[in-house]
Amino acid sequence: MTDAKTAMPRGLFGDDVLPLYERTAARLLEDLRGAAARPGDRLPSERALVERYAVSRVTLRAALAQLEARGIVRPSSSRGWFVAELGLLPEATMTSGSAAPQVQGFADYAQANGLTTAGKVLSATVRPATVSEAEQLRIAPGADLFDLHRLRFLDGLLVVLEHNRLPLAACPALAETDFNTASLYATLRAADPPQLPRVADYSVEARHPTPREIELFEIKETMPMLVATQLTSNQESRPIELTVQVYRGDRYRFRASITNQG
Repeated sequence: MTDAKTAMPRGLFGDDVLPLYERTAARLLEDLRGAAARPGDRLPSERALVERYAVSRVTLRAALAQLEARGIVRPSSSRGWFVAELGLLPEATMTSGSAAPQVQGFADYAQANGLTTAGKVLSATVRPATVSEAEQLRIAPGADLFDLHRLRFLDGLLVVLEHNRLPLAACPALAETDFNTASLYATLRAADPPQLPRVADYSVEARHPTPREIELFEIKETMPMLVATQLTSNQESRPIELTVQVYRGDRYRFRASITNQG
């Protein structure tokens, strides 16, 4: 799924949606331009920025991490954040109309659309990666893998059964986070260093439900299920998440634009 985490595909709730951390980054960039900030200028404290933009510290840090990845700001140990010393602030702003697709999470979409999310963790463990998982995630076979199974709800309705697998080394906090309430992508963005979902290889197929899915979704065996598989990479083009999501066929729609580049 293309946020929240685990991430949902674009088009489910609309194409003009950005997660809160990206909107915060865009507002901060706008303020820097409005103040005629120069390379080397120090940003206000994180506490001041949290109050100014009315967001959590996790959201703010994800916004700063995105601006850092774009070369706009830089952190300084114990001294805070500064406007980047090299180059000028870019003229392009981050808008919902950006041509670049956004890898967004379940919680990001829900928040932007005023929907209430809930989760139910079925299992959350750390185990050795299999050979197949290691190949896809580009880690050593047997390396620690965070394995998460959970149900995701929107406004009280069960929407998807998710299975997320992530290299624990990328974000050790995964093993200590309660994903009944926490956002997977927000946890990744708050990691040190931040893990920013950038690109996702995504595929969808239809099949009949398994006996377990019939029980969890409270459906009949004739209800088709749509199964989405996603491999997400971070800002360094390194795979950080392998996810399989199972949707009820009547609660999922996938849209895509197909272009003839020739």
